[in-house]
Amino acid sequence: MSKKIVAIGGGHNGRIREDGTKAPYETGPMDLEIIRLTEKQNPNFLFLGHAGLEYEDSYFETMVRIYKDMYSCECKMLKAIDLTNTEKVNELISWADIIYEGGGNTKTMIELWVKTGFDKILKQAYEDGKVMCGVSAGANCWFKACSSDALQIETGDPNAPLIKVECLGLINAFVTPHCDENGRFIATRDLLKDENIVAILLSNCAAIEIVDDKYKIILSELVEDPEFLPYVQRAFWTSSNSYNWKNIKVTEEFKKLSEILL
Repeated sequence: MSKKIVAIGGGHNGRIREDGTKAPYETGPMDLEIIRLTEKQNPNFLFLGHAGLEYEDSYFETMVRIYKDMYSCECKMLKAIDLTNTEKVNELISWADIIYEGGGNTKTMIELWVKTGFDKILKQAYEDGKVMCGVSAGANCWFKACSSDALQIETGDPNAPLIKVECLGLINAFVTPHCDENGRFIATRDLLKDENIVAILLSNCAAIEIVDDKYKIILSELVEDPEFLPYVQRAFWTSSNSYNWKNIKVTEEFKKLSEILL
């Protein structure tokens, strides 16, 4: 059974904004690839909104407009309050072909999963071949660790530093979503300083797809800002105390994951 991850760095998903306008739909190529990976015409889509509990329901409504209305998937949500309901959790995880976590606070999401034992269930779902995916916090969670804006979310201070959060460890890499946004590139450099690990930096409208031991990059061309070019980078510190980074080339074919994690 192939093991599958699609980690999206960020991007608009067509949600309805507070002023009633509709955001652009930038994550379409990623959503289509997530569905393709199931090898089913109408797969079962399970949404987790555990990184953003205050907007679980509205986030799910947006995902239903995408995955049900646009792509004819069956859609259900596993709410955070139901994580202690073993029967319901097992039923929904077994039913799902796609398990998608949304954006929000990575730190509180991981704490919730560890407290309820849901982290172990997600690891088994990955082993069972479910498509594990999501955006921002929902991209972070599948890797060993990430940079997180949890302090900014919790304090309301946009200048609060990014912090390192230990995640599920399905892939031995450090991840930074929204790396094109102010300060995130430098924060990744500093958080990696004492870590013997490679960072994958995902800009908005960019994703990395990992199937078993291979990967490819997905970029969206339908970006709100026509001047912006999405990208994915790898970065690491060398034994000689030098920080290195470069863009990961986009290819149509899958490439060996070891080539970017070494």
